[in-house]
Amino acid sequence: MTERFESVDAILDFAIANEIEAQQFYRDLAAKANVPAMKQAFEDFVKEEEGHQAKLEGVKEGWLEFRAGTQKIQNLALADYLVESDPKPDMTYAEALILAMKQEKAAYKLYSDLAATAEAQELRDLFLDLAAEEAKHKLRFEIEYDDVVLKEN
Repeated sequence: MTERFESVDAILDFAIANEIEAQQFYRDLAAKANVPAMKQAFEDFVKEEEGHQAKLEGVKEGWLEFRAGTQKIQNLALADYLVESDPKPDMTYAEALILAMKQEKAAYKLYSDLAATAEAQELRDLFLDLAAEEAKHKLRFEIEYDDVVLKEN
């Protein structure tokens, strides 16, 4: 895919859409979770992703200025932030965890790259904070995968 972000709004719209998709994904996982601690973790991730969405919408609405150069924005390739498969109704728990790890990795990369393009320190800090939160989510899924899936095999 060669499509690229052409504007700051396009970047923010893409990031907001990713947060909304992540919320639904975690709602679906919570509904399927048999382990109460993981059900709660997925529900907590929904709330965190809602918070990410609110922050990004605040940026889009102008409470924080984004002053990235157009050239830098065009260098962010859309395909770098897409996960290759979608959640399926018949996914196993292991497959869902793997997909969640991939989604969090893509979100981490998106926010890290956005931080690198931001000229305003406040916005750079926001994107770095969001990247760190996505990295924590990925780690939580990796630990769950290790504890549940790998120990069962």
